[in-house]
Amino acid sequence: MIVSGVVFLDKPLGWTSRRAVNEVIRIFSIAGKKRIKAGHAGTLDPLATGMLPILLGDATRFSELGLNAEKRYTVTFDLSYQTDTLDCEGEVVSRFEHHIDRQALMDVLLLFQGELQQVPPIYSAIRVDGKRAHAMARKGEEVTLKARDICIYRLDLMHFEFPYVSLDVSCSKGTYIRSLARDIGEKLGMGGCVTALRRTSTGGWSESMLVSEERLREDKEQAVLPLRQWLRDFPSCELNKDDAWRFLNGQRIQLEKKEEGSVAVVCGELLLGTAELKSGMRRMVLHPLRILPSSQHIFTSKKDLKQ
Repeated sequence: MIVSGVVFLDKPLGWTSRRAVNEVIRIFSIAGKKRIKAGHAGTLDPLATGMLPILLGDATRFSELGLNAEKRYTVTFDLSYQTDTLDCEGEVVSRFEHHIDRQALMDVLLLFQGELQQVPPIYSAIRVDGKRAHAMARKGEEVTLKARDICIYRLDLMHFEFPYVSLDVSCSKGTYIRSLARDIGEKLGMGGCVTALRRTSTGGWSESMLVSEERLREDKEQAVLPLRQWLRDFPSCELNKDDAWRFLNGQRIQLEKKEEGSVAVVCGELLLGTAELKSGMRRMVLHPLRILPSSQHIFTSKKDLKQ
């Protein structure tokens, strides 16, 4: 059986994203068989829990659909202190004694919606001259990171009981919630140390899709979202068997009336890959983008499909 799809793992507290991928690989591995290919679509800190899309097999070719997607988080942070890592696992570097009221907080939150510039935490996986920023910081090396363009689409106050603030945040790729908490705290003249963080959505996929490690071990096949559903924003382009064979061999296909754009190429129920439809001299032309090796294998092993 060729496994290809996405598992929306509910990442446990304390796990690195790499450990989560390795655990899923072990669950899907079969003794004596080739190790399944897997990767994730958006790192979560060990402190964070929640949605970590883990891509299996051919789905690893489409990780950008998660990496580049809008994310949603719930976060709680403490205004009374700050640490070097911007979360409760770091060393305390400052404490704050004064208080603020709810209205002061609401006024500041209005400043953190829309397009912003944000400096990532120095304890992050960003590379500086080929080295991870967090590795440099732990060695005591100076780390200077440039501000990045991000977008906060939505920022809702869920709960406030000083010094704790809980927010529901929808944001663009590249947004660091630890940095957001830090910046809100600094604007208030206080700290902003993250004490709890959970990703609740990636690319519009809801929490109802989440699968725990325990459930994954009990019923792994049912936990995998088929790759075609991961490509839900791609319209289908149906090919007959002859054209499907040509597509799988990297050939361009001329088609009748179709709209331009990216499409998921299918033959019956079989997903073949993705392509770009472009206008030709007289007809639309299907330009292969990504061809799925598993589909090539299926077509090669079933000679009757070519007849």
